[in-house]
Amino acid sequence: MSTDASSASNTLAPGPSSPSLFPHPDPEIQPLSDDEIRAFVDELDTNHDGSISYDELEHRLDLVHEEIAPDPAPHMLHHKSNSEKNARHAFLRSILGTSADRIPRDEFAARVKEWNIPSMKQDDDEEEHERDYIRHLSRWRRIRSWWSVHGPEAMFILLVVAMHLAFGLWQMIKYITIPGYRAAFGWGVVMAKTCAGFLYSTFFFLLLSMCRYLSTFLRRSYYMSRFINWYLSQKFHIYMSILALCLATLHAIGHLSGSFVFGSMPSRAPAVEALGIPTPRPYIVYVRSVPGFTGLTALGLFYLLAILSIPKVRRWNYELFQLGHLLMFPIIGLLMAHGSAALLQWPMLGYFLAFPTLLILIERITRIFVGFRGIPATIRVLDSQTVEIRATIPKIYIWSYRPGQYVFLQVPRISRWQWHPFTVSVCTGRHMRLHIKTDGNWTGQLRDLATGEKSTDIKIGIHGPFGAPAQRFYDFTHTVLVGAGIGVTPFSGILADLQARDDAEHGGPEGRSEGIDEDEQDLRLSRRSSRISRVASRSLSRVRSLTQREYAPNYRRVDFHWMVRDRNHLSWFSDLLNRVSTSQQYHRQQVTPAAPHPHLDIRLFTHVTQKRKNISTHVYRWLLESHRTESHPESPLTGLLNSTHFGRPDFVNILDAHYEDMAKFAADQRLERLKVGVFFCGAPIIGEILADRCEQLTARGRHEGTGIEYHFMIEVFG
Repeated sequence: MSTDASSASNTLAPGPSSPSLFPHPDPEIQPLSDDEIRAFVDELDTNHDGSISYDELEHRLDLVHEEIAPDPAPHMLHHKSNSEKNARHAFLRSILGTSADRIPRDEFAARVKEWNIPSMKQDDDEEEHERDYIRHLSRWRRIRSWWSVHGPEAMFILLVVAMHLAFGLWQMIKYITIPGYRAAFGWGVVMAKTCAGFLYSTFFFLLLSMCRYLSTFLRRSYYMSRFINWYLSQKFHIYMSILALCLATLHAIGHLSGSFVFGSMPSRAPAVEALGIPTPRPYIVYVRSVPGFTGLTALGLFYLLAILSIPKVRRWNYELFQLGHLLMFPIIGLLMAHGSAALLQWPMLGYFLAFPTLLILIERITRIFVGFRGIPATIRVLDSQTVEIRATIPKIYIWSYRPGQYVFLQVPRISRWQWHPFTVSVCTGRHMRLHIKTDGNWTGQLRDLATGEKSTDIKIGIHGPFGAPAQRFYDFTHTVLVGAGIGVTPFSGILADLQARDDAEHGGPEGRSEGIDEDEQDLRLSRRSSRISRVASRSLSRVRSLTQREYAPNYRRVDFHWMVRDRNHLSWFSDLLNRVSTSQQYHRQQVTPAAPHPHLDIRLFTHVTQKRKNISTHVYRWLLESHRTESHPESPLTGLLNSTHFGRPDFVNILDAHYEDMAKFAADQRLERLKVGVFFCGAPIIGEILADRCEQLTARGRHEGTGIEYHFMIEVFG
């Protein structure tokens, strides 16, 4: 079970009797063993003099901090002011447990034991605990939890494979069993037409995977979005492209080295004429025919497109990569004309290409007439890794934008042909914000457009919005978000948007909500005042009835569990989460005994799951996490204000505790039904555990009559 290092005190007075760094240890913690403590002390005692000195402790702290802290690491450990130096020394003295410069090894070992730091073995035990949980499920529960995570994807893959086999085998059997085809064109016609049968569905799925408007529409249905999931990962598009290129090559080989050779032989002329093809027909005539010319030209353009899509070429010149994809339109036209001669059968490929091609054309035409329209925007630098773009969406954009969705962004001052996808961070009305990590060539040039920390005016083009996996988040007023790494980026935008709206409605730490212009904020504040007046004028009995309840009627809770392997993984968007934490702290300070809960209750949990083989690194990351001051309250490891948990989270206990809280809320509000959304993106084994717990807690809600339902929502990001 993971534990919370944020409970550690950083205001300990030096001295041998100073209290534990972790005064309220989790009873399930397995503390460091004697062998681990001995190994830790050995690593500190570099000069082997039998004692631990302040200098040795400080030196090791710097080494570990440099190894595991974020890059860059703007923390008080490296500040030069006297106050920060004093805070650093006080922290180290509290760890050492004495004001003396040296402490004997045995005394220091006893001090380390008081810290209640989990054993390194506990990480292995937590991982084994997850596997044991799945192993001890009944067969039906295991199948159900597996299906919740893998079922729709497996069904989709089966559909794709089935369609390929159906059309491919149909063509193969047709040209094998009808002797007239082989008599005229030999083995080559069987190979070519079998590959053509496979290509029908391959090109259909390949083009359909590029239709983002269709994907956005399908996101309206959770089950359809789970089943038809090609757009959720670029891998599917890449796999279909490779398969199409291989099949097209084999199709060409079958004709060029087989059917064209046999069909041009004088001895095969009667069989060729029996198929309705005039003879004599030399080899070059087959090549120059409409099917031959269009097929070879399309294949050559397809290879060119594939070369321009190689990652090395894409990194070298992104514009060339995007312009190269425009070759798909002449390729599609050539493929539709390829079978127009109807030499061997009625042309079929055009029917498979028509529908996805129409969708792609609508999307690209929209980009031309709307996306290239310049929108006034501002850009400013937030930190060394992040820039923020703010824009007001013109009314010509008829679509509504929501946080968690993504848009394609174009900046004419950098390039008119480069479009890059970014998640919408905050969008209130038509006021939108994007937070962009500047770690690439294009984003680096984007950063250069900003002048210092002040906002700089620029023009941008926007194409979208397109549906995001987090789109169904707003269907629930109480949610649990569980994700790993980049998969939770859209959720950070949703949390920031929820908090911005709450700040505008109920006031924020700075009086106004960022991302919303002043006129709109004033209007909202005016409306809020009017609502307060209306509430005040209601009957006294109604007011008393409301004040007797612990939770506000519009109470909303969001639990956000973010699992990362190390501190640098996506630390660039810590600014968004820290703003949420700051607002949450402000609103919790405004609560009263009569209303002890804020209207919006966001609880952030960061789980660093990477194991540390080195004992001193393992211990020091706990100590570093405890070192927070008023001037630098953020974690020196993650850069976040919220607490850091080390190890894998125990979601069985987490969800059970969440159910108890929801039961209190449902009873307080006298609710007959309460739906909780559990959104997950991460390792399959954790998804299976969450799926099973959702089923069990929903059954518990029915049994206990609380009406609580947990709806498991697996999300795939890519």
